[in-house]
Amino acid sequence: MGILKQETHDSSSSSMTYATRWKYENLRNISVAAIVLIAITLLVLLLISIQGRKQVYLVMDGQVKPIETHHAMLRDMLDEQAIVLRPEDKVSMALNSSIKDGDKVLIERAVKVNVVVDGQSKTRFTTQGSVKGVIQELGVTLKEHDKVFPELTSKVTDQLEIKIVRINKQLVERIEKVPFQVIKTSDSTLLKGNVKVAQNGQPGTIVHHIEKIYQDGKFVSMKMVGTEVQSNRQDKVVLVGTKVEAKKPVILASTLASKKDTSKKSSVIKASLSNNKLSKAGVDFTYKKVLKNVSMTAYSSEEAGIGTRTASGTRVTEGRTIAVDRNIIPMGWWVYIEGIGFRRAEDTGGAIKGNKIDVYYDSLQNARNFGRKSGRTVYVIGPTKPQLN
Repeated sequence: MGILKQETHDSSSSSMTYATRWKYENLRNISVAAIVLIAITLLVLLLISIQGRKQVYLVMDGQVKPIETHHAMLRDMLDEQAIVLRPEDKVSMALNSSIKDGDKVLIERAVKVNVVVDGQSKTRFTTQGSVKGVIQELGVTLKEHDKVFPELTSKVTDQLEIKIVRINKQLVERIEKVPFQVIKTSDSTLLKGNVKVAQNGQPGTIVHHIEKIYQDGKFVSMKMVGTEVQSNRQDKVVLVGTKVEAKKPVILASTLASKKDTSKKSSVIKASLSNNKLSKAGVDFTYKKVLKNVSMTAYSSEEAGIGTRTASGTRVTEGRTIAVDRNIIPMGWWVYIEGIGFRRAEDTGGAIKGNKIDVYYDSLQNARNFGRKSGRTVYVIGPTKPQLN
């Protein structure tokens, strides 16, 4: 038989007392250890947070902004700062790049511009700083004479409108026929009343070179860039007979006195005409009157509003045409101007009054170089141009 060990009330109570005592004795130690562990964990986390936080300098819209962040990637830092980028914006580093303490990130914001060229309007966002950069970015090629508004060096701003005007220049030729003139000259070998053509007339040809300017395909203006004589005109020369057929004189006694009076008058007229005879540039001529202290200017058909047709119906011709006051010099009459030569009164002008003459030149530059001259003497000859001796 076995021996049965009987547990008593005292032994059970003693065991419970020991467990309770151990529990209460070690509870304080456990609490202290837990607090220490939590403090160490927080300290480690704080150190990690401090070591992971960095300062980055963000340059945007011309301003520098320091940013403190614990993010390791640029994209996360921008999201943290609620910075939204357009696809056209430029960033100095890739969005998935790692950032370090002290990094500088440059962001160039794209602005909206509108470019009008070749009849089309193009809108885009750009970070270019000048108008020239925007045009190059669009791949638009500028020609030599094209105009850009605003100018290429202008700064690009938001909502800027850039306009490119295509300029085309076209050189054309205009052929002008210069009609010949009929010059009548006296011939003492021909009987009075007879005429003879000594030289046939031929018209001349002048070629005007004209530059036409088009803007975006539309004609806007033109100007004369040159004139050349293709063929000289040849005036028609007509000889007018002045020879008087000799007749036997019939002298009557009753007419002797009248003839004496007539001879006296003729001698007076001849003497008067002999006083008005001059020889200039190898030409002998008789003038009707003399104009003293005549002021002179010059004009050209290249001036705006000046055509090639004169007031008398002829074409303006350099070396011949002058504008006069018809009350002083009759239309169609020839004159001799000291220092200039023979000219014909063919034109008038609103500013041509009194002793004033406007000399015609084909070239506007030559007309301007002529300037204003005064104190000239002008001999008024008549409707027939004097001929060389």
